[in-house]
Amino acid sequence: MSVAAAGEPAPAEVRKRPKNRKSQLALAAAEMFCERGYHGVSLDEIATAVGISGPAIYRHFPNKYAMLVHATRQLVEAVLTATDLPAGGDPEQRLDQLLAVLARLAVDHRRVAGLYQWEWRYLEPEHRAEFLAELSVLAARLADPLREVRPELTGRDTYALVRAALSVFGSLGTHRAAIARGRAEAVLRRVAWAVLRDEPATPVPPSPEYPSPEPVTGVTARREILLAESIKLFHRHGYHAVAVEDIGRAAGINASSVYRYFPGKADILAAAFYRASERVTESTAAALAGAAGDEDALRRMAESYVELTFERSALVSVYLAENNNLPRADRHELRKMQRLHVEEWVRLLGRLRPGLAAPEARVLVHAGLNLVTDLSRLVRFDRRSGMDRHLTRLTLTVLKA
Repeated sequence: MSVAAAGEPAPAEVRKRPKNRKSQLALAAAEMFCERGYHGVSLDEIATAVGISGPAIYRHFPNKYAMLVHATRQLVEAVLTATDLPAGGDPEQRLDQLLAVLARLAVDHRRVAGLYQWEWRYLEPEHRAEFLAELSVLAARLADPLREVRPELTGRDTYALVRAALSVFGSLGTHRAAIARGRAEAVLRRVAWAVLRDEPATPVPPSPEYPSPEPVTGVTARREILLAESIKLFHRHGYHAVAVEDIGRAAGINASSVYRYFPGKADILAAAFYRASERVTESTAAALAGAAGDEDALRRMAESYVELTFERSALVSVYLAENNNLPRADRHELRKMQRLHVEEWVRLLGRLRPGLAAPEARVLVHAGLNLVTDLSRLVRFDRRSGMDRHLTRLTLTVLKA
């Protein structure tokens, strides 16, 4: 050990910058984007999460958007690298290996799965196209062995089933229900196999135009009109892209008049969420009323959830996509209501499958619900596709897997 000469100050300790600082920042950003929404996170908060100053971020990223691009690329790269398995061999075995890898990745990346579910929508068209192209590569890796295992499937059928399987894996990131790692992987893998072995949807291609807005019938109260127009705008453009002026214009009033009915835009969003929760509660109660036993009740609940998703597509989409933008108190209250809804399914499933552990039942329920919203978006909520009937059956397949 060297000793400083007498009277000379000891040399300052040199702190080395971690070589993976950029990846650390991207991961921290991704987790925070998924927890609180892209627009709800600042650069300073990301910097604090990794123990550096705000200005130090600019050594690695020019802005927050660059972090979102890097985080989505990092997620897709991890998935594509892990699923790049040798070609050839038994197709069923190869498909099983892919499902096992995806189940492990779903657990490993649970906290950033929201990038795949929702946050990627904030990408600019160029980066969005890149992201979707890379997801198509992943889909093809599943589709190739699936076509060998099930040669009777058409190309469209194959990709519809692959999309459903990917939705199952993505569903783990939509909730916080606790489950042991090994169990989570086993359940996801089992459910994905059940989906891939199911009957295909054979949907009719939806019309290319944007789906017709949900009609507001029998509504005269200005507050209700404002709420209905806000839901359409939030659904089409995203919460942060919509201004109070846009809402007022859509409702036929001045922006200043909007504040007579709602204190602010966040309060309109909260009202939309409470409305969605009410609709879910009402549809669940109607499904359970008069059911001829638990099996019938489960089928009716699946039918009612699919029905609600297609009938109230804008409301359901906003409910699922924008919860990070709610005021804190409303977010806490609404998540509690969401958990209560899931527990209705879990209790019913527990009576039908007494040997099924509650943590596994919750994973199944979330997978089934996520499947409905994912695949209904695939056909733009167009009933002519026949996807609504298929989703009822597929949801029951997931719950019984």
